[in-house]
Formats: sequence, structure tokens, C-alpha cells
Amino acid sequence: MDATALHPLIQDLPAWRSALLPGLSAVFAAGALIAAALRPSIASTWLLVRCCAALALAIAAASLLLGAAAGHAVQTSGPLHLLRADITGAVMTLLVAFVGWVIAGYSRRYLAGEPGQVRYACWLMATLAGVGGVAIANDLLLLALCWMLASASLQRLLLFQGSRPAARIAAHKKLIANRIAEVCLFAAIGLCWIAFDTLHIDAMLQHPSLSSGEVPMVVHAAVVLIVVSALLKCALLPFHGWLIQVMEAPTPVSALLHAGVVNLGGFVLIRLGGLLDVVPAAQTLLVVAGTATAVLAALVMTTRISIKVSLAWSTCAQMGFMLMQVGLGAYPMALLHLVAHSLYKAHAFLATGGTVRRTTELALAGRIPVQGLAAALAVAVGAGAVIAVVSLGWALLPLAPASIGPGQWVLAAIASLALAPLLPLPRDRDSLQPVVLLCSAAAMALAWVLLHQVASHWLPAREAGGGGLPWLLAGVVFAAFAALYLLQSMLRANLDGALSRRLHPWFYAGLFLDDRLTRIAFAAWPLRSQRSPA
Repeated sequence: MDATALHPLIQDLPAWRSALLPGLSAVFAAGALIAAALRPSIASTWLLVRCCAALALAIAAASLLLGAAAGHAVQTSGPLHLLRADITGAVMTLLVAFVGWVIAGYSRRYLAGEPGQVRYACWLMATLAGVGGVAIANDLLLLALCWMLASASLQRLLLFQGSRPAARIAAHKKLIANRIAEVCLFAAIGLCWIAFDTLHIDAMLQHPSLSSGEVPMVVHAAVVLIVVSALLKCALLPFHGWLIQVMEAPTPVSALLHAGVVNLGGFVLIRLGGLLDVVPAAQTLLVVAGTATAVLAALVMTTRISIKVSLAWSTCAQMGFMLMQVGLGAYPMALLHLVAHSLYKAHAFLATGGTVRRTTELALAGRIPVQGLAAALAVAVGAGAVIAVVSLGWALLPLAPASIGPGQWVLAAIASLALAPLLPLPRDRDSLQPVVLLCSAAAMALAWVLLHQVASHWLPAREAGGGGLPWLLAGVVFAAFAALYLLQSMLRANLDGALSRRLHPWFYAGLFLDDRLTRIAFAAWPLRSQRSPA
């Protein structure tokens, strides 16, 4: 099948850009092979890693500029059309390159004096090569293989200090989840080959059966399997245990996991959005699983004292929120969420020392006065008014989108709840604090609208499903997050109340979901005892 004939925006990539496109993966793969074969000194190894990271960052920046110049065009590479260049992949490639460059510099200082640094550097570059391959793959089989490379290499990094029992248990739980996800993914690939007679992503998304309204059941099954694979890879509840318990790994490995690997499931679903659009069951599964994970993980996170564990639960919640956005068809918002979360979480993990110091200072300063339930509702209404005014003002401009779907409406409502902490009720009528906070909230709302408008220019949003399904899913999401806001407000208003005492043990234990699932998983696939050095 000729993919270039399917859509006017699909173009063949020039030869010189075909050589540039796989540059990031090629550079890191070559660096990993050189380090593994030559076993250079530690200083030379880290110099090699830094040079590879800098070169990959330059290649990724150039690819993004060229992708922006190409506009909406999807350009495929070579006669087999295995690689693709578009703005979505270019953004992901630049993100991977930047995070890899930062983590490479941090790892050299963090691991100073540790044995096995050359081995660590090899697996680090192999992981980055796999993630980069996912970003540019135009073939579903190639995408799956690169995804497996990233997961397998990260598994070795998680076992860098494998003598620790907790590290081995968490890595084994991740291995089980990954194997199930990969079985689902390869089963979906087989079904896609049966349905489309091709594995090229651009060809599948432009297949006549998707626009005819009569999508074969084999396509429905394939897309649902891909969604299940993404849920497992992104560590959504109840498959989240390994993500919470990999804190035994070195801090830069945790940063790489939370900033560049665990969110690959969201990117793959954004890439395959055209398939999701015609399978309401997959969209419903994403919205329900993502919303439940975001709400429950946000509640569990508030019970944690450890900074790194709290960040891990935050990642779980954010992955749920991102996949919920994908299920609603809000692909531009999901992509922006992926980028913002990656940058924030990389900084948060690499700066955990400063976070601990600031948390200690706040604790020594005393408890901050909290608002009552009525005040929390009042500021939520005020934040909603801020979002409404900013959105209405933007809608009057000629650059605004012609229509806004239910997914965008409900996400704007959730954004207003996120702005609520910026609008505390004034205690002093003569103070300028309310004006300053109101201006800050308006500025953040405007930035939110502008960023999503820019992202929508490159990656249009689509409605989830048909008929009344979009509004039904949007209503479920809004009800869940409104309930989360009310419950958190009630708990903060009376931290020592009966409700707090009753719910705290359940949320602290993560609703015991991981305990039950771990028993089942380890009974089916036991963890082998570690061999003695002898």
C-alpha cells in the first residue's frame, strides 16, 4: 500500500532529512555499543555520554525547527516508510534529548566513586535510544521493539543496586507488568495486520474502513489491547506498585523513569489517536481508568511523608490524568501535559535535597491556616469565573477555535479547580494581596489557554466517540474531580476529625490494591532468590 497516496499531508522525506531523523537514537545506540565494547575509563565513559547527549540535543532541536517549518505535514522516510517526521514526534524527541542531557550530567556527579559506572552509562544510553525510536517510528512493529528496548534497558538500571531486596522486588513487579503489556501489544499488532494488511501507522490511520463508519471488530479488539498495554506501561491503578517502590534505584534513574519512560504510553496513544476515535470502548476504558487513578492517587499522595514516594504517587496521578485527556480526545492538552510533567518531574527528582529542606522549613514555621468548606467552595467559584472570563475573551478573538468539544469544557472546569489555591479569601480589607493573587490566577489562566491554542494548531482535538458519549464521559470526569475537590477541602478543614481518622489508613495503604495484586502476581511468577557471590 502506498502511504503517500492516502492523504495529501503525507509526504516523502528528503534524503538529507532521512539521515537526520534517526540521529538521536543512532547517536545513543552507537555510544552504548562503544562503551560496552571498549570498556573505557570512567572519565572517558562520562565524556562519551555527555558528547552523545549534546549531539543528540542539537539534532533534536534541528528536527523540531524543520518540523515546525513543514507545518501539519507528516513526512515518512525511505522506501519502507518505517520512520516519520511530524511536530508531535519532534517535540517528544527534543524532550527526550534535553532530559537525557540533564540526567547524564547529574549521573556523573551522583555516582562518583560507585562501582559499575560504565555499565550504568551503557544502559542509560540504550534507554534513551529506545525512547527516541518510539518517537520517530512509523511502523507499529518497530515502535513496539523500541518500546521493549527502552523498558528492558531501564530494567537493568533499576537493578543497578540489585543487592537490595526492595529494588529486586520492585523490578520484578515491573517485569511482570511489562511482559503482560507486551503480550497485549503484539497481539494487537497481529490483529492490525489482519485488519489493515499493513503496520505503517500513517497507512492505518488513513485506511478507508476507519472513515466508512463500519469498523471491523478486529480493529476494536486491537485498539482495546493497545489501550490495556498503555495502562500497564503507565502504571495506572491497580498496576502501580512497581512505580511506587522503585525508590531504591539511584535518583537519576528515578528521574529518567518518571520524566521520559513511564509516559511513553500516553505518547503512543496520541500517535494512534485516529484509531482511538473510532473505538468508543477504548475511549471509555481510558477515561474511567485514568480518572479513577488520578483521583485515588491524588488522595493517597497527601498521606505520604517521604518526598520521593510522594512524587511517585504524583506521577501515578498525572499518568491517569494524561490518559483521561487522551480518552476525551483532547490530544493537544495531553501532549502539553506530557511535556510539562516530564520537565517538572525531572527537576523535582534531581532537586529532592532542596525539596526536603524547603519542606522542613515550612514544618518549622508552623501549620498554615486552612480554609473551611464554605471558603473552599467560594474560591472554587471565583477560580471558575476567572477561567470563564479569560476563555470568553479569547473566544472573541479571530484566532480562537470555531467550536469547543465537551472534553475541552470539562478540562477547563478542572483547571479552575487547580487555580482555586491561588484565590484565598482576604483577611485584611486594606491588603493588596487579593488583587495580586487575582492577577496571578488570571495570568496563569491566560497562559493555559494560549499554550493549548498553540498545541491545537499542530495537533487538532477530536470528540470522544459519537452521540451522547462525549458528554457522558465529560460528566463522569467532572463529577469525579468535583468530588475530589470537596473531599480534600473537608479533610483540610478538619485534619483531626472522624472522617480524616477513618480514611487515612485506607489511603495510606493505597486501598490495599497493590498488596492483593502482588500476591496474585508473585504466585503466578515467583521472584527467584538471588545467587550467592560464590
